[in-house]
Amino acid sequence: MDLSNAVTTALWLDRLDPPVTPRPSLAERPDAADADVAIVGGGFSGLWTAYYLIRADPSLRITVIEREFCGFGASGRNGGWAVGELAGPLEWYARRSTQTEAVRLARAMFDTVDEIGRVSKAEGIDCHYAKGGTIRVARNRPQARRQNDEIAHHRAWGFTEDEIRLLSGDEATEHIGASRVHSGIFFAPSAALDPARLARGLADVVEQAGVRIVEETAVTGLENRQVVTDQGNVRADVIVRATEAYTRDLQGHRRNLLPVYSLMVATEPLTAEQLADVRLDGRPTFADDRFMVIYGQRTADNRIAFGGRGVPYLFGSRIARHAELHTPSHELIAETLVELLPALDGVGFTHRWGGVLGIPRNWIPGLTFDRRGGLGVLGGYVGEGVAAANLAGRTMADLIVGADTDRTSLPWVGATSRRWEPEPLRWLGVRSSRRLLAAADEREDTSDREAKLAYKVSRFLRGAGS
Repeated sequence: MDLSNAVTTALWLDRLDPPVTPRPSLAERPDAADADVAIVGGGFSGLWTAYYLIRADPSLRITVIEREFCGFGASGRNGGWAVGELAGPLEWYARRSTQTEAVRLARAMFDTVDEIGRVSKAEGIDCHYAKGGTIRVARNRPQARRQNDEIAHHRAWGFTEDEIRLLSGDEATEHIGASRVHSGIFFAPSAALDPARLARGLADVVEQAGVRIVEETAVTGLENRQVVTDQGNVRADVIVRATEAYTRDLQGHRRNLLPVYSLMVATEPLTAEQLADVRLDGRPTFADDRFMVIYGQRTADNRIAFGGRGVPYLFGSRIARHAELHTPSHELIAETLVELLPALDGVGFTHRWGGVLGIPRNWIPGLTFDRRGGLGVLGGYVGEGVAAANLAGRTMADLIVGADTDRTSLPWVGATSRRWEPEPLRWLGVRSSRRLLAAADEREDTSDREAKLAYKVSRFLRGAGS
């Protein structure tokens, strides 16, 4: 697969018009050094928190501190899936509360997809939002059996056909022209969007509302209601840590979240003939049900943006530019896309890129707010943060202003995780599980027999065994 001419900037960031111009740093904005609320991180979590805070109380002095530019990290490089679900099984959230409360959280996530669309329209953010649902296909018998079990589980919890439903092979191929389709699942509360347009647009909106944003300012630590940066300190009554995978760069927090790489490619715009074969009308996001995660969308200009996880974890939770551009992994992702959608055979690839997402030790996202200590923490979305960050940001704003809302009692509020193991245990565990799941996918495809051990490991990694 020839990717030699592909641009190595994320498609979303590369197409921004106008291109990114960094805002002033903290050294250039001395007025930003005193705040009621300081938010560390200019991605979705930090920006949504700022958005709902400034609307709840326009008198608040809010400072957002970003090391690069807003949308630089995962928020500007992800697959553009605003999917209405959280990582981890409903049972985990029910153990923290009740089954009813876990379902209430799930449906709050469903509604969050619509909230993103509502805000984007109201604020004039043209992020190419399209609520087309998500189509996941089963491409061997073990995957099809797991899909049947999944739908039975959702019915037992009270979810309806309008929310999630099982499709026959023929019904699934009406949505997507994939190969070897046995069955499919259609999940309605999901939208495709351009994440960089959303992040950059959101930053502009909050800045116009009075939020002070400083960029190119590296935060090194948090202490005594102060954010310590390379350009001086920011004093604030409340500090919100919204640093996701980059939490590992804060002093004393290296083992809080595991930085895991996910890589993407994007095709050239498809021809009318290719589009007719690929389908994806209405722009549903799409995947299949292998253990190694893949994800894709048809963009507003009729490209396919497609990604997957699989770049080897770097010892010591390092984040390095070379890992984002791991050529063998990009080639494998492109080959996987063409195998999934045969109509793309011979298509040109214009972009390849990567980035890191943050995974807590229990693989469950959550948010906490310590009013006495003045610290809020949110994130750890395990790659499902486009929508989850909105609900987390809304909830964090409620907690900070002291509003008693339906959101503040949801069962992910107060959820925490123990730290990851020290090296070399972390490196050995992550790399071993990756190899096991990749081998299991190959076995299921070639033998049509379920890889039972891999299934147990996969459930554990998704939170079912925590």
